Amino acid sequence: MSRLNELRLISRVAQMYHIEGRRQAEIAEHLRLSQATVSRMLKRAEAEDIVRTSVIPPVGTYSELEGRLRDKFQLPEAIVVECSEDRDGAIMARIGEAAAHLLEVTLSPGEIIGVSSWSQTIFKMVENIHPQKSAQAKYVVQTLGGMGDPSVQTHATQLTTRLARLTGAEPKLLPVQGVTTSREAKLLMQSDPFVRETMDLFGSITLAIVGIGAVEPSELLARSGNIFSSRELADLADAGAVGDISLRFFDKYGKSVKTPLDDRVIGLPLEDLARVDRVIALAGGAKKTAAISGALRVGVIDMLVTDKFTAQRLIDT
Repeated sequence: MSRLNELRLISRVAQMYHIEGRRQAEIAEHLRLSQATVSRMLKRAEAEDIVRTSVIPPVGTYSELEGRLRDKFQLPEAIVVECSEDRDGAIMARIGEAAAHLLEVTLSPGEIIGVSSWSQTIFKMVENIHPQKSAQAKYVVQTLGGMGDPSVQTHATQLTTRLARLTGAEPKLLPVQGVTTSREAKLLMQSDPFVRETMDLFGSITLAIVGIGAVEPSELLARSGNIFSSRELADLADAGAVGDISLRFFDKYGKSVKTPLDDRVIGLPLEDLARVDRVIALAGGAKKTAAISGALRVGVIDMLVTDKFTAQRLIDT
C-alpha cells in the first residue's frame, strides 16, 4: 500500500498544478512539502503516466497529413494548409498566406534570403508579408535570372525588390536572362560585375525560398514568352525529368537530370542549394504532384508548404 499512498499524493500534486493552476511554491506550502519534492513529484507524475500530454489540432489544420509527409519523404518539416478548392489559384493563395506568416515569425536578423523569383506562389507570399521592423534581413538575393520576353522580366525584379523592402534588406538582382542562347553567352553574362556580385552571394544564403515547377511550363512562364523549345521539353522528358527547382531539373527519384539546357541556366545550382541552412519550398496543385514528389527526394528541402489536396496525393502516390 505504500506505493499506492505515494502515487495518491503525486496525483494530488499533479491535480493542483495542472488543473487548479497553482504554483509549485503554493502547493509546497499547502501540503507541507518542500518545493524540490513537489518538482520531483511532478516529474514522477509524467513517468507514472498519471499526467499525459495531449495535442488536439484545431479544425483546419492537418497534423496527421504533415506527419505522414515527414515520414514518407524523410522531410524535416511540412505545413499543410486548408483550402476549399482543389484549384491552382485558390491553392497558391492559401500557400502564400501560410508562407508569409512562417517567414514573419521565423526570420532572423541579418538573414540572407535567396528567392526563386519566377514563382506565382512566392509572389502570393510576398503580397501577404507585413513590413518587418525587429528581425530584418541583410540581403534578398535573386537566385534565377529573368525569363523570356525582356518586357515582362520586371516580375522577377519586382518580387525581389518588394521582398527586400518588406524585410528591411538590400536587394541583389540578377539582371540577365535565366536561360541564355548558348553556353558562351552564359559565361559572358556571368562576367558582368553586377551579375558576379549577386552570384558571389549564393554561398552565403541562409534561407532559400523556392518554387517547384513541372516540366511543362507554368502559366506565368508561358505568358512570359519563355524560350523553351518543344525539342528541349522533349529532351527533358526523354531524360526522365519530372520537375525543376529554379530550372534545375530532376527525375521522380530525386536524381539530377542534365541536358544541354542546364549549361545555359544562370541561377543557383542544386548542389549549392543543398548547402543552404534552411530551404523552404512552396508548391501545390494536381499538375505539380509528380514534380513535388521528385523534389522532396532530391534531399535539399527542409520544409514544404502545400495544400491538403496535394498532400493527400503525395501520400497516395
